[in-house]
Amino acid sequence: MKVVLFCGGLGMRMRDYSDAIPKPMVTIGSRPALWHVMKYYAHFGHKEFILCLGYKGESIKEYFHHVMDDKEIQDWSITLVDTGFSATIGERLKAVQQYLDGERIFLANYSDGLTDLALPRYVDFFLTQDRVAAFLCVKTPQMFHVVEMEDDGVVSGVVPIRDSEVWINGGFFVFRDEIFRYLREGEDLVAEPFRRLIAARQLLAYKYTGFWAAMDTFKDRQTLDDMHRSGAAPWQVWRTNRTVGAPKADIAR
Repeated sequence: MKVVLFCGGLGMRMRDYSDAIPKPMVTIGSRPALWHVMKYYAHFGHKEFILCLGYKGESIKEYFHHVMDDKEIQDWSITLVDTGFSATIGERLKAVQQYLDGERIFLANYSDGLTDLALPRYVDFFLTQDRVAAFLCVKTPQMFHVVEMEDDGVVSGVVPIRDSEVWINGGFFVFRDEIFRYLREGEDLVAEPFRRLIAARQLLAYKYTGFWAAMDTFKDRQTLDDMHRSGAAPWQVWRTNRTVGAPKADIAR
């Protein structure tokens, strides 16, 4: 399956670190976060990538121009597409539709999330469903608390967010080509199109409680970099003898 990677956002919460480069090019170890995401997909046999460029897209082009002789990625197919500086995710996806011609099912990713999810299990489930779209659904790694209160302000509970029933979009998508019928000009992906999918009962959420992390802030980058340097990097499923994605998933619609 082809993999669409959204690489064009401004990454405002990383600007102190990445003002000169787009967020997916911020390094974990010696490699950009984008490389780690692509290496994850390639490990499972998905090596045809469509990169939706925007903010500082030239730095991504320059990087791949210089590393294409790297033996680790020589069998990757990478299509770089300028999809606009300020385009939404939905607009970026629509802009690369022509590169997905004939692709009945494809994968997509925000390019800033890492996981040890057993991707084939997720894809196999999607293939058994007569639905248009699915996304990975995870617990937030943040540490704040959710407050439950009565109408008069009396607190009835204070629950760590990870222990609550709050799940978030983890950014690992599977789409059938019918997704383009749900996109409209100027719209984001998770707002209006997802509402249409929900109304049509065409959207799946795949709950996963294994490792997942997003690189949203400089602190996140430090944490992931420390994990990489220590050798305890669960997302690096391509390492020999790694146990990939323990069966910790169920499905929500």
